[in-house]
Amino acid sequence: QVQLVESGGGLVQAGGSLRLSCTASGRTFSRDTMAWFRQAPGKEREFVASITWSVGNTYYADSVQGRFTISRDNAKNTVYLQMNSLKPEDTALYYCATTGRRRGRVTKTDDYDYWGQGTQVTVSS
Repeated sequence: QVQLVESGGGLVQAGGSLRLSCTASGRTFSRDTMAWFRQAPGKEREFVASITWSVGNTYYADSVQGRFTISRDNAKNTVYLQMNSLKPEDTALYYCATTGRRRGRVTKTDDYDYWGQGTQVTVSS
């Protein structure tokens, strides 16, 4: 059974930083694309960043390009999202997700098979 467990969310002032972690278990993820999405109250879930597990190619939403960095630790089966220069509009519930069906820039929620429970990020102004 695939499980994704996020951690690292919290409350931070604008301009601050947070690092989210997502630890995966249940099978081999070497062929997967793993991603972070976020959902603010009243809004749809949106793509933030993704990484191909095998090669480590990364992709970002325009809104976070240059501020966020996605990375992975193969030995720990963990994907990270380093978030710098945070803004109030980054406030959302952040989810990690994985898919073995697609690679590359995979931005649609329907393309992902497994999701974590989410971790809250709140940025105060």
